Amino acid sequence: MKRTLAAVFAGVQLVCACSTFAPVTTAERQYVGRFSVVTTLAGKRDSSSGRFKFAVEGDSVVLDLDSPLGSTLARVAVDPRGARLTAPGNSGQREVRGANAEALTYEVLGWPLPVQGFRDWIDGRPVAGRPSSELVTSTGKAFEQDGWTITVLERFDEGRGAPRRLLFERPETQEPTPAISLRLVLDEPPMVRGPPG
Repeated sequence: MKRTLAAVFAGVQLVCACSTFAPVTTAERQYVGRFSVVTTLAGKRDSSSGRFKFAVEGDSVVLDLDSPLGSTLARVAVDPRGARLTAPGNSGQREVRGANAEALTYEVLGWPLPVQGFRDWIDGRPVAGRPSSELVTSTGKAFEQDGWTITVLERFDEGRGAPRRLLFERPETQEPTPAISLRLVLDEPPMVRGPPG
């Protein structure tokens, strides 16, 4: 039985209110900010919010989802071998593996999280080599890819820099999977590791 994001997060906070994972220290790029998500399925609306940390290193990405108070609620890691979701449990950390992050988070959380697409989408561009289409919306420049619409709502440096606020949206499907509206607000431009000195 799939659980809502709010139910999963609430359960994790009750189990381990101060749990954290080891920080990712070798990333090429790191992003830190706030998230809010709203899901709607058959007229039922669910929502949650918190903080996120996203790290990119080669073909691997790691997404940490934190409570508003800073305790880590879940970590999703993707590499060429597949995807892993780790969260605190009653007897320590609980890990679930799957072929890809969208299928894994849908099975565990009840809604798909496109972690693999994040590596490019969070920079406001589609993933290279996969079909996409550009859009112009009332809220900003956008594109569609893999069933998601990604809109850059605001950029740093008075509109000239990296994306600061983004909106990822996906409609409800007949499978069924819920409609999703995921907003990201970055604290600062991405931290990029320079070449070895």
